[in-house]
Amino acid sequence: MIFWLALAAAIACLLWYMVKVPGASYAGALTLLTSEEQHVAANSRRHIAAIASREHNVFHAAELEASAQYIEKTLAGLGHAPAAQRYPVPESELVSRPAEVRNIEVELRGSARASEIVIVGAHYDSVIGAPGANDNGSGVAAVLELARLLKDAKPARTLRCVLFVNEEPPFDQTPAMGSRVYARRSRERGENIVAMFSLETIGYYSDAPGSQRYPFPFSLFYPSTGNFVAFVSNLSSRALLHESLASFRRHAGLPSEGVAAPAFIPGVDWSDHRSFWEQGWPALMVTDTAPYRYPHYHSAGDTPDKVDYERLARVVTGLHRMLLDLAQVPR
Repeated sequence: MIFWLALAAAIACLLWYMVKVPGASYAGALTLLTSEEQHVAANSRRHIAAIASREHNVFHAAELEASAQYIEKTLAGLGHAPAAQRYPVPESELVSRPAEVRNIEVELRGSARASEIVIVGAHYDSVIGAPGANDNGSGVAAVLELARLLKDAKPARTLRCVLFVNEEPPFDQTPAMGSRVYARRSRERGENIVAMFSLETIGYYSDAPGSQRYPFPFSLFYPSTGNFVAFVSNLSSRALLHESLASFRRHAGLPSEGVAAPAFIPGVDWSDHRSFWEQGWPALMVTDTAPYRYPHYHSAGDTPDKVDYERLARVVTGLHRMLLDLAQVPR
């Protein structure tokens, strides 16, 4: 009996450690969008239509190239100097012919703490058979808008906005995954990445009761209505989760939840943040929880009309202010 009581207490303590987060989630009716949020929403609609109206991946190379060129043109139009990290995808059991792909990044060099790097990123390829408007056109649109909002910032820490290729199957967790190529290069260069945020499928929300599901046992702790954005980390990135979510909650006009959980729980490592965990850096995913909420996940129905652009804009403006805090931008 003592053993079972002790085990139950240990499990309860672990669960508390995983789900306990600082601050209070936004509650109540959503306010009217600010003029800046309206601008973000309109721009995001245009970005997603351009990037994710058609399937775009190595198997649809022309469409993938068009998405990459749109990203580069947009960043350049904002006054950034986008850099491409090109690498080959050799012929293999995954692809029938060789291809060259690229990650795309812009950097705002820090000042007093320039060696400390904060990355916000999203993958711009779509899964086979889907146009990928929410997964992950929404994440790409957010990174592009963050690059616009941050362009005149003077951060103490170095800020990078990165668009990754080849996140989706069959390349996820393989040497051809874009974020894995990027993270390994960063390790080879001896870079000091203090925070990485993967924006993954962040554009779908519902106020309907029962619209949110979870892997066990998280349904015991989180709401059943899918009207929030989630911050998800592994246990070793818990401190970053707490710092970033506390900041987001101070600034954002949208409900938010957070969890620091073992990577073996389904969904916890399903994006580019995993590549940075592999190198020992703190990282987390910001998401609408994808298949646990979104009915068009990895399907031909993942089209631009499914994205909630107003709530996506609220996420972006909250992330913008959070990044200003983490990068220590004077205000």
